[in-house]
Amino acid sequence: MYLATTGRRPDAPLRPSGVGRRVPGTVIALGAVSLVTDVSSEMVTAVLPLYLVLGLGLSPLQFGFLDGLFNGATALVRLLGGRLADRGGGRHRTVAGVGYLLSALSRLGLLLAGGAAGGIAAALAADRLGKGVRTAPRDALISLSAPPEALGRAFGVHRAMDTTGALLGPLVAFAVLWATADAYDAVFVVSFAIGLLGVLVLMLYVPAGAGIPAGAAAPAVAPRPAVARKPAVGPRPARERTRALADPVFRRVVTAAALLGAATIGDSFLYLLLQRGLDLPPLLFPLLPLGAAACYLVLAVPAGRIADRTGRRTPFLCGHGALLAAYLTLLAPPVWPTAVLTLVLLGVFYAATDGVLMALAGPVLPAEGRAGGLAVLQTGQALARLVGAAGFGAAWTWWGPRPALLAAALALAAALAAAGRILPTREAS
Repeated sequence: MYLATTGRRPDAPLRPSGVGRRVPGTVIALGAVSLVTDVSSEMVTAVLPLYLVLGLGLSPLQFGFLDGLFNGATALVRLLGGRLADRGGGRHRTVAGVGYLLSALSRLGLLLAGGAAGGIAAALAADRLGKGVRTAPRDALISLSAPPEALGRAFGVHRAMDTTGALLGPLVAFAVLWATADAYDAVFVVSFAIGLLGVLVLMLYVPAGAGIPAGAAAPAVAPRPAVARKPAVGPRPARERTRALADPVFRRVVTAAALLGAATIGDSFLYLLLQRGLDLPPLLFPLLPLGAAACYLVLAVPAGRIADRTGRRTPFLCGHGALLAAYLTLLAPPVWPTAVLTLVLLGVFYAATDGVLMALAGPVLPAEGRAGGLAVLQTGQALARLVGAAGFGAAWTWWGPRPALLAAALALAAALAAAGRILPTREAS
């Protein structure tokens, strides 16, 4: 039995063969929330460099420092979001809602900040704080709402809807700029309104008790010996979470994900290498991420279904194999076919790894500590990727782009071989 099936309790009833083939309504609702929120966030992401650098006169170094600082902080805030969601049980929707609301209010903060650097920094901090707080509770909600044997498909559907919002956001932003003669304030107002719509969808269509596993309350009222009842009050959830995070199978998943993350150089470098190789004009540079995102959108659901049928380990490793192929493709002479192939391979990488990793790790964790466990996994992977990106940037500065890319490909190949040995292949007995 593959690792993907480890989430079913021994006393849980078996599902009929037809159950679980459809994605649960909670997952669809969360996908709708992510779609709407991504439209809001990507509207701002698309115009923020222009607004800060051209509109307010910040230097690229100042903007890069602000963006990098808050992106790094997001990884650490995920731990807070996961911990809060697990406390008391069933707080996943509430904590996620706070995160979505913070991100929506950050658009209003950009509007009110004007040109004040402190106000801009506070608004960016609120956006990253909101994103960090909501990510682990949201993924835990997906993991707890779908049956273990259909988690790959559930995460694939969610990621596809999320990516749809990411594709629509820049288009909406440029439409607003065109209609208002480049009024950045109008973009922030529209983004704020759309962000609030996402919070409203979450509160209306995601059940309040979606984060509480079915039957979780039963042991509390079932007749038990007095000795077993007393310690269950108070400290038990903390011990359950600690035991979950110390699980050797989960620890191996975290180690493999972090190892592979440290060998990932970052999408921005890939797009910059493509732009330099093809000598693209700066105006066409924003179109490069759309190519990878479109491929991700098309493949997210099929990749999830394949992961459910074959086990999540193989697609996860194959996805990183596609990323390695993208690095090797960039080493070839820069022509349009290789550029298109690179973007396709990058989309395959995200489709086969992003949601699949959550589906791989989720069933290993107990329901009481799932959000916290996923937060640890996401934080470790994000921090490892920051290290990888910084290392590649240093290698580019010292050796040049081509030797740095070759070194990155060798590092990823080594990490992929190691991860293949580290990741568990079957359920621990």
